[in-house]
This record gives sequence, structure tokens and C-alpha cells, in this order.
Amino acid sequence: MTARAAGFRDVLAVTEFRALFSAQLVSVTGDQLARVALSILVYDRTNSPGWAALTYALTFLPDLVGGPLLSGLADRHPPRTVMVLADVLRAGAVAAMALPGLPLTAVAALLVGVQLFNPVWNSARAALLPQVLPGERFVPGMGLLMMLVQAGQVAGFALGGLLVATIGTGGALMADAASFAVSAVFLTAGVRPRPPRAAPGVRWWRHVRAGWTVVVGDRRRLALVALGCVSGIYIAGEAIAAPYAAELGGGAAVVGLLLGAYALGNVLGMAALSRIPPGFQARLLGPLAVLACAALLGCALRPDLVATLTLFTLSGVASSYNLIANTTFVQLTPDAQRAQAFGFALTALRVSQGLGVVLAGVAAERAAPHSVVAGAGAIGVVAALGAAGLWRRAQPGSA
Repeated sequence: MTARAAGFRDVLAVTEFRALFSAQLVSVTGDQLARVALSILVYDRTNSPGWAALTYALTFLPDLVGGPLLSGLADRHPPRTVMVLADVLRAGAVAAMALPGLPLTAVAALLVGVQLFNPVWNSARAALLPQVLPGERFVPGMGLLMMLVQAGQVAGFALGGLLVATIGTGGALMADAASFAVSAVFLTAGVRPRPPRAAPGVRWWRHVRAGWTVVVGDRRRLALVALGCVSGIYIAGEAIAAPYAAELGGGAAVVGLLLGAYALGNVLGMAALSRIPPGFQARLLGPLAVLACAALLGCALRPDLVATLTLFTLSGVASSYNLIANTTFVQLTPDAQRAQAFGFALTALRVSQGLGVVLAGVAAERAAPHSVVAGAGAIGVVAALGAAGLWRRAQPGSA
């Protein structure tokens, strides 16, 4: 008799996974509240799509440093300790950002500090998860966490505009600070300490180089990173959500709807992917990456709010290919360099997204938001086709 494959119910039965699940839920939801608050705060003060997009980009660009240089902390130190410390530091920085009348330069500096520890937390989680969920439970566990991230974004984005309208940007930022503190409590109470996986005595720089070698030394891992970086193009709709909402005649609530539509689609897409046999999922990587960009071409017709939300949701559904890319990358990476290698991959992903956000904001200074998003979709289709070709050629037995 064939054993039943592990599913979501099996991974949720693991106490430690439930603690990770809860910690991720509260911190992601709070983070999205803060992103909505910052976008609205900067746009209201400057009335500039470029400055609003630049502030949003600051939530991505610090990964250029934090990803490659700090992510390996979870390989060389107990991963739970690394995650808790990152939560505590982020809680303090976000609480400081909520101070009334704080200059935008100080807000930006604190935001950079917060974002430096995001890849550290995520890399520690990537290193810890295969230990919490060994064997066949890892893939559904990773999928559930990625669905949770998007569900938290839906909740945070959907409520963000309303919350800012009710309690102001400072209140939304304090909610984000509280979410990091709650995350630290969940981790301390529910996840047991584990020793680091890297060999003792390995120098910091040598470990960084080893992680880089793991990424660039395998064509499959490089292709997966390239597919992930396509998201830096179709993120244009999120990047200029505030001016796009203004073009549609809406305010803060519409900003939240535009940001939440993509995340909602991503949750729906990952739920559908979880029902597809693993052997067939890899074939969908390229087509879904192309569709995530192609869906935005419809914005060229200057659709109304409902149609725009539909296009953003469809793009989000297709972007669920990142679930396949993410789990495959982690499975292909050795235990001792997993956090460091994941940090490099995350750096490439976040930097591409940050650059995409900045370029979309600059373009929105000269062109209508709907045209900017449609143009990004066209560029993304070409990039996705190229990344899909890399993945296809990297498969064993390909010419």
C-alpha cells in the first residue's frame, strides 16, 4: 500500500512549525501595514511619484549588503537566536520611525537599518525549516509559509489604507513594531534552540565566498535566481500604487486594494500549484513567469479600477512560480551553506525588485502610471523568456 504524501495538515501538526508560521504571519502583516503607511506618508509630503517609489525601493535595496554579508550568521550561529535578535532590533527601529515630525531623511535611514536584518531573518528561517520539517514534509511546509507571506500581504495591504486613515501613519508603524516583538515571543516560546550547521572555526569571509560559489557553481541554481529576478519587472504596479490610485480617482483605500490584488492572486496561484504533481511543476516555471508579466500589458488600455485589479490579480496568480523556484533552490543547496546561499539569492531578488521600483517611479514622473505598468509588462515578457531558456538548458541531459 502506497503511503500518503505529506500535506498541509501534516506540517501544521508540528509544534515548532506552528511557531514559525505564527511568527511569520504577524511580522509580514505588520510589514505591509508599514509599507502602505510609508508610501502614503512620503507621497503626501512630497506629491512626487519618484520620491514615493524611492522610499518603497529602500525596503529592497539594503539587501545588497544584508543578504551576502549577514545571511551566513544563521549558518555560523544558532538560527533561532539570530531570528529573535533580528526581530528585537527591527522592532526598536520601526518604533523610532513612528516618532511625530521625524524628518524624512531619518525615516529613510531607520528604514535601511530595518531592512538590513530582513534577509538575515529569512535566511535563518530557510536554514531552520529543513530541520523542523525533514524529508517529504519540507516542500508543503515551504509552500504553506510562502502562501502565508502573501496572505499576510493581502491582509496588511487591504487593511493598511483603512488603518492609516483611522490612526495615521504613526499608528500603523507602531503596529509594525509590535508585530516584530510578537514574532520574537513566538520563536522563543515555540522553537527549540539548535546548533549552527557550518563547521566551527570557518572564517567569515571564507564562508561568504563558499556561499557565492554554491550559487554560481550550478547552472540550475543560477537559472532559478534569474527566474526570481523577473519579479523586479512586474513589481512596477506595486511600486507606483499611490500615483496609480490617484489616476484612478481613488485615495488610500485604493492604494491598499492595488497592493493587495497581486498578493491575493499569488495566494490563489500557490494553492492551485500545491495540487499539481511535483514532476509537472518544473515545466510551468517558464510559462508562468512569462504570464506574470504579460498580464500587465492590459494596462495599456487604461482600464478602470475593477479591470486593473483583475489584471494585477492575474499577474499575482502567475507569479506563484516562485514557490517552485524557491523550494527547488533550497533543496539543491548543501546544509552547511544554505543560509549564506539563500542570502545571495535573496539579495539578487530584492535588488532587482528595488531597481525595478526606482525605475518605475522615475518613469512615472514623465508618463502616466498605466503606461508605465504596461511598458514594464512588455520588458518583463522578454526577460522571462530569457530566464526560462536558461532553466531549460540547465536541466540534466539538455544540449
